[in-house]
Amino acid sequence: MPPYRWILFDADGTLFDYDRAEVAALAALWTDADLGRSHAELRTAYRRINGALWKRFENGDISSHSIKEERFRRLVEELRLDADPAELSHLYLGWLGRQIQLLPGAERLLESLAPTYRLALITNGLASVQRSRLERSPIGRHFEVVVISEEVGFAKPDPRIFEHAFTLMGGPAKPDVLMVGDNLLADIDGAGRYGLETCWVNLDGRATNGKIATTHEAHRLSDLEEILVKS
Repeated sequence: MPPYRWILFDADGTLFDYDRAEVAALAALWTDADLGRSHAELRTAYRRINGALWKRFENGDISSHSIKEERFRRLVEELRLDADPAELSHLYLGWLGRQIQLLPGAERLLESLAPTYRLALITNGLASVQRSRLERSPIGRHFEVVVISEEVGFAKPDPRIFEHAFTLMGGPAKPDVLMVGDNLLADIDGAGRYGLETCWVNLDGRATNGKIATTHEAHRLSDLEEILVKS
């Protein structure tokens, strides 16, 4: 019998290649909106602004709904663009929802795990974008439960989003669930504080801050299979 019954996955940076998705969506926006700035300028400014806002979101200081337009309001102001932030947001989210780029090995990993484990997804993101990407991608069919922060009203690392996931999963025992994610604070610390064992997906070989402990660490997605066999 496997050591875990459920594998609870994060989405972006764990299974989906969000960096590639963002670049593609911004490139499409740049073409659609004719903003009068280079694609590189747009991408650099947007990533900095968006990253700062999502960190505030994880800390509970701003809603995901507010981020949708606020990041483009700041972008328009900083780059002095002749554009409507609401329209830019609408165009961008439409393009982002079409992006289904996966990290190497993600599809094969889920196909390998699905016969043995029950799979669930828990993501801090915008519902329309994440639902669209899952429906279009080859991996969405593997998840029995999908929890999206915008739909729930709580975001990782808040324990309430994990509690919501457990309710949808039928209330499994915590030792039967492994959380797999790339974000040390949202995924690993959040799940750890909720009482779950964790696997940090550290594809870039980052150093920990020494304050957040993880049960397992994977440097490639294929490592997870070996970890599960040895657990």
